[in-house]
Amino acid sequence: MFKLFVIYLSAVTVRGSDQNFNLKQDWWETAVIYQIYVRSFMDSDGDGIGDIAGVTSRLDHLKEIGADAAWLSPIFKSPMNDFGFDVADYYTIEPHYGTIEDFDQLLKKASELNIKIILDFVPNHTSNESEWFIKSSNRDEYYNDWYIWANGHIDCDGNKLPPNNWISLFGNSSWSYMPNRDQFYLHQFGKAQPDLNFRSPVVVDEIKSIIKFWLETGVAGMRINAVNLIFETDKDNFGGTYPDEPKSGNLHSSSNSYNYLDHIYTKDQDETYELVSQFREVFDAISIRDNLTRVMMTDACTNIKNAVKYYGEGVQSGAHVPFNFALIEVLDKGSDWDARDIKYAIDRWMTYKPLMKQANWMIGNQDKSRLASRVRPDLVDAFNMLVLLLPGVAITYMGEEIGMINGAVPWSNTKDPLACNTDDPVKYIEVSRDPARTPFQWSSGKNAGFSTAHKTWLPVANGYKNINVDSQRSAARSHYKVYRTLTKLRSRTAFREGRYESHALHPDVFAFKRWYKHDTYIVVMNFGKTYRIVNLTAFDLIFGQLEVEASSVLSSRTYSDNVPSDYLDLAADEALVLRMQV
Repeated sequence: MFKLFVIYLSAVTVRGSDQNFNLKQDWWETAVIYQIYVRSFMDSDGDGIGDIAGVTSRLDHLKEIGADAAWLSPIFKSPMNDFGFDVADYYTIEPHYGTIEDFDQLLKKASELNIKIILDFVPNHTSNESEWFIKSSNRDEYYNDWYIWANGHIDCDGNKLPPNNWISLFGNSSWSYMPNRDQFYLHQFGKAQPDLNFRSPVVVDEIKSIIKFWLETGVAGMRINAVNLIFETDKDNFGGTYPDEPKSGNLHSSSNSYNYLDHIYTKDQDETYELVSQFREVFDAISIRDNLTRVMMTDACTNIKNAVKYYGEGVQSGAHVPFNFALIEVLDKGSDWDARDIKYAIDRWMTYKPLMKQANWMIGNQDKSRLASRVRPDLVDAFNMLVLLLPGVAITYMGEEIGMINGAVPWSNTKDPLACNTDDPVKYIEVSRDPARTPFQWSSGKNAGFSTAHKTWLPVANGYKNINVDSQRSAARSHYKVYRTLTKLRSRTAFREGRYESHALHPDVFAFKRWYKHDTYIVVMNFGKTYRIVNLTAFDLIFGQLEVEASSVLSSRTYSDNVPSDYLDLAADEALVLRMQV
């Protein structure tokens, strides 16, 4: 009996979440969410910087490719030390990006196109130019404990030293000294990004008010950034001081780099999950009132056991979409991955996530090297098939639908503070996020159609003459057209509600099956650089001829071609969506 139960549980964990329970799916549960880095998407006023009006002018593109929602990078007022991830005023639109009237127009146009708008929200820290921080540094009675303040140490030469050895994600000490307060403040990112103190109930209430404010404008959700860094250990448990973190043992990390330490006191604290549950209550209250789900997404770079806790446990609600970085982590291995790693990463998430919760998939974002540059341009279609045809929510970073590559950003043009903090004109490129943030490529014209400016904030990537929306829209075959085909396929019941099963048919070849009743599909992809022959009858009830529904750009197969299920020859980098003929 126990053996039978284990087998049953294993099967259930890889089904679509709702198909066996006849529950009505909410708008977000099978949504395609399109991530827009606003600064680089479309410039409407010719200053070389993307803006909200630019996003509005290009919403038709999202409609064309089948996106259901646009998720915008931070648009709140900011001195732009970290390009919006350092917020000075959460209630005001950043002037570089426009006005609240521009934002209202965006919401109006999006509503007309039935596209939801989701905002990026950064509660872990503010800008050091925030009124809150300025008042806290001056020991204002109300704002005094809004940030993490601590006394330092004095060495034998009279120098003030940080309270402990904590290191910032941007490198070097995560403590900076504030003379007018004669204390150090914590910043887990840049010096201009002081961490808020979420052990203060007043701070928690203020953050909830901000969430409510923006949801009231009509946005359909928010992404809570760096959620697992929100809490630090409670210093009261250590005699009123913050303890040192142990060394990680990472032999490839310098003593001033983030990976040098094991961050047991500055991330993944248990209190975080309770706070996320409180945030969810704000989302749910407005959702119930308006009869429209406001979706909460959470971003936490952590291990899988911690990541799935953000779904919520027991009676405690969590995020609708706790970000799944499984595929990104596979690609972080460089060239040291194959089809077996892909299968393991997908099946592992499907197994760990709660049974009735939706999975989600992504292959890139504004912090990662672009897919076409991390792997090969010829594999773009294969990875888009994964993201769009696996069960659950699909998240696409702008440009993945046309196979954009990294831009070449020289040291002289580098803007990313993470790269600038290296002070190294050679090694900066190893950490720079700028190459994945270069302007979106709309056309082969000036600045790739992104801006009429003489100079854009980051240079346009090489190759834009061929890699752009206009050229791919008019081409006979292109990544753009494959992407549109995939989002249309995604609307079919087998992909929205169907079951899932997968095989690594060869170290180079990954395949998965999606089916609902008698409607069955096989998605197969060759990640290798050589020709492979595979037998798809390894899947139950797959036999005879299969019909091609979609194929990668360089495939010799096209729509409605027939292929044998028991002897399928796949060219290097070829990816196919096949339908079982009934």
